[in-house]
Amino acid sequence: MQPDEELRRELAVCLLPLLDLTSLNDDDTNARIDALCLRARACAIRPAAVCVHPAHVATARRALVGTPVKIASVVNFPDGGTDAARAALETRQAIAAGADEIDMVLPWAAFIAGDVARARAVVDAVRTACGTRHTLKLILETGELATPECIRAAAQLGIDAGVDFLKTSTGKVAVNATPQAAAIMLDVIAANRGRCGFKAAGGIRSLDAAVEYLDLARARLGDEWITPEQFRIGASALFDQLAALVAAPR
Repeated sequence: MQPDEELRRELAVCLLPLLDLTSLNDDDTNARIDALCLRARACAIRPAAVCVHPAHVATARRALVGTPVKIASVVNFPDGGTDAARAALETRQAIAAGADEIDMVLPWAAFIAGDVARARAVVDAVRTACGTRHTLKLILETGELATPECIRAAAQLGIDAGVDFLKTSTGKVAVNATPQAAAIMLDVIAANRGRCGFKAAGGIRSLDAAVEYLDLARARLGDEWITPEQFRIGASALFDQLAALVAAPR
């Protein structure tokens, strides 16, 4: 293996356990989710989690039984609505089906409009539904928040509400993860003593792009902070490339 390829393999070894392998298509089927989970099981280094719609949580749970891979699901997704009762119900149903982690969308339109209290109420409702045993990731939808000031304020709202991760994007809007938005979020996390994790998601399709987010986090929070409990990348398009690098003869 050439030096460049060896470095890429080392990066793949680092990144694979930080990945959330995701399928959130409107036309997902049980067979598609089974195939997704088979990819996770077959990899020499398994991803941190598999993220699916609530309707497919039970399928993913069965397919990954006996593995350390977490089951994540989405609520208030992708619209970021303001119905706190609906979001809390979706959360309880996903957890009952077997979800370990919940990725919820911030009511970003309400937040932009200045209705911060309503946005916070939805986050609080989902936080309560998750309890202390289930990880909560708050999707800010940074491409819609757009301005640094708005991204910064939304990130602080999430940390104040006690979420476990701040996540950039749903992957369902025109502008998803960007290094610029990630840097703002990570600066807020660092200013709060690293007491919240970070997840970049949406449009990350190359090893170089993933490493850029990794380097942003390392620069602000240190190498020891980079663990699956605090740093994730949602990059399903990258998974097979990383798995191939790990499996390649040395």
